[in-house]
Amino acid sequence: MPNSPRPTAVILTALALEYTAVRDHLTDREELVHEDGTRVEYGRLDGTDCTVAVAELGEGAVNSAALTTQIISWLRPQAVLFVGVAGSLKDDVGIGDVVIGTKVYGIHGGKQTPQGFLVRPEAWPGSNALVQAARSAVRDMPDVRSHFKPIAAGDVVLADSRSEIARHLREHYNDAAAIEMEGSGAAHAAHLNGQLDAIVIRGISDRANAGKRRADAGGSQKQAAEQAASVAVAVLRKHRPRKGASSGHADPEEGPHRRGDDTGTTYGGDHIDFRGGTFHGPVVGKRQG
Repeated sequence: MPNSPRPTAVILTALALEYTAVRDHLTDREELVHEDGTRVEYGRLDGTDCTVAVAELGEGAVNSAALTTQIISWLRPQAVLFVGVAGSLKDDVGIGDVVIGTKVYGIHGGKQTPQGFLVRPEAWPGSNALVQAARSAVRDMPDVRSHFKPIAAGDVVLADSRSEIARHLREHYNDAAAIEMEGSGAAHAAHLNGQLDAIVIRGISDRANAGKRRADAGGSQKQAAEQAASVAVAVLRKHRPRKGASSGHADPEEGPHRRGDDTGTTYGGDHIDFRGGTFHGPVVGKRQG
């Protein structure tokens, strides 16, 4: 990490054009490289104290989950946003609109039986703090037509509205307004961390039907990515990290303390202090020295 506060937020993307749309909003950029080769670009939002790292992960939920987990552990942000393009699942959600994910569905879970496929849905809600920040932000964005709706995520590019997977979505995920590939992986990684605000924001680039190739060729992906990026940046300008979230500077009260250290801690016995942290279940440790 540079000699700067760790990023307020990480914005994750799958495609190069999505990455570029976010990157264009950052100033004072520098590239950071993890020891295994994963790269992010770190910069600032003008007029704010907000620092952002943007990453291009590639396509797919498995890839998204693995790299999101790594990036969270590496950069320790306060919020994670997955931002990019998606296909519309609703007649009233048009190309260029932006869907802010109130939740993300993982659409492939289920059990195949002689009686048919029994759905076993998974869902990850968008952070209330980020959803509320988005509601506030888009009120001042008259050029953005926004929808606060669930988003379906699965390892499939949907380009046939009459296909079996399209029927499956209409029947079992009827409130989903958009379909994409990576949001469930990122949302699950953020959920397992337990201390992050997370949300998925998608610009609509096609209608998930046979016209997808024609829409993409007409520049709809670039338009949708730029709309999604503008909403994501507006959300971060509104967002207030949860109370007690670290700004990235060293905290003299962070981490375990023993009696007699320079923080003035006066606990007796074998004591471990997790002030400002979150943990569940018993803590087992070994004292040395």
